[in-house]
Amino acid sequence: MNNINQRQDGRRFPALYERDYRLFFVGQSLSLVGTWMQQTALGWLVYSLTKSSFYLGLLGMALSLPVLFFSLFGGVFADRFNKRNILIATQALSIIPALMLAVLTDFHAIGVWTILIVAALLGTVNSLDIPVRQSYMIEICGRENLLNAVALNSTAFHGARVIGPSIAGFIIGLYGMSACFYINALSFIPVIYLLCRISNRGRPKAAISDGVFAGIKGGIGFILGQRRILFIILTISVFSLFGIPYAQLMPVFADKVYGVGPIGLGIMMSSVGAGSVLVGIIMAFKRDIKNKLFFMSVTGFSFPAALLAFTAINNFHLALFFLAVIGFTMVGFLATSNSYIQLEVPDEFRGRVMSVYAAMFLGMVPFGAALTGFLGELIGVKTTILTTAIVCLIGFTIFRGKWK
Repeated sequence: MNNINQRQDGRRFPALYERDYRLFFVGQSLSLVGTWMQQTALGWLVYSLTKSSFYLGLLGMALSLPVLFFSLFGGVFADRFNKRNILIATQALSIIPALMLAVLTDFHAIGVWTILIVAALLGTVNSLDIPVRQSYMIEICGRENLLNAVALNSTAFHGARVIGPSIAGFIIGLYGMSACFYINALSFIPVIYLLCRISNRGRPKAAISDGVFAGIKGGIGFILGQRRILFIILTISVFSLFGIPYAQLMPVFADKVYGVGPIGLGIMMSSVGAGSVLVGIIMAFKRDIKNKLFFMSVTGFSFPAALLAFTAINNFHLALFFLAVIGFTMVGFLATSNSYIQLEVPDEFRGRVMSVYAAMFLGMVPFGAALTGFLGELIGVKTTILTTAIVCLIGFTIFRGKWK
């Protein structure tokens, strides 16, 4: 028996040895390529119609703002109902916005405001999906494999970020933007099939008898009583408001700063994904990080520092290197903080705590995207990223001191 345990302890990527997580991982990996193709095509479509960084900011706002308003409800659902069934429903609903974008683009009936409305619909579906998905992983892989599962999840997400935009750049050039939307709609079908094959339905560990709003209040109250978790989440909110929205300006960099067009945009986004994949593989291969707070401190400082360096670069190939560093440090910080928070939270609060995590992580992005788009028009894209990176450094320094 001891020999068996030792062999299991020595396994690399142990979460993949769990059948349910393996099905979850494969389905998500297939779908995410389509998602990133759609994301790239959406950004280029909006920029082609408007030539405006402001409207790119509004696109980010439409995709992410619903998360701020509705993810808390998703957290209550995650703690009350079967998580697998909720995920099947959200994946099926995600097909609708993709098909709407494809058909409207094909018939030349698409406008920027139509895009923003459809993006808001997609964001609403995601707001229910995200907290359920985040809190479901620990149930299908086990507590001891959680960081490994989060790292593998991140690797799949950002591996698709490397592959999807690169494919999208060529697809757009050959077949047009609608093809990316059709491919994304089709990518949800294998996800739904594999979710149906998962045996663990994600039943809540403890029933919640009070109302939805009381459930939300209970989750927020729990976080307010946990000082370290509170200030880690506040650190994430600063990054989401001022740092992560840098990606909304990448079409402007591709066009006006480097003059590389949609193919260059795909390569830029893929560079961020390459750094993100690398840190995900390293974290997954290690299985666990013993001193998570130290690793979060290093990556949390390095992320805005890399953004600062990016603003000083005029060479396209050197810029790709710093974009990879940005992806590495950003994902390293977020993946570790995700697993740290989940392991510190009781089962009956996990869905609601992760919904607050999602609200601060993704819910702040729309305001940051709008601010970044506005500043990009007003003072230029390089000065905008320089300014927001400095704010991130200051915010991280202040909140890091309160993780004690």
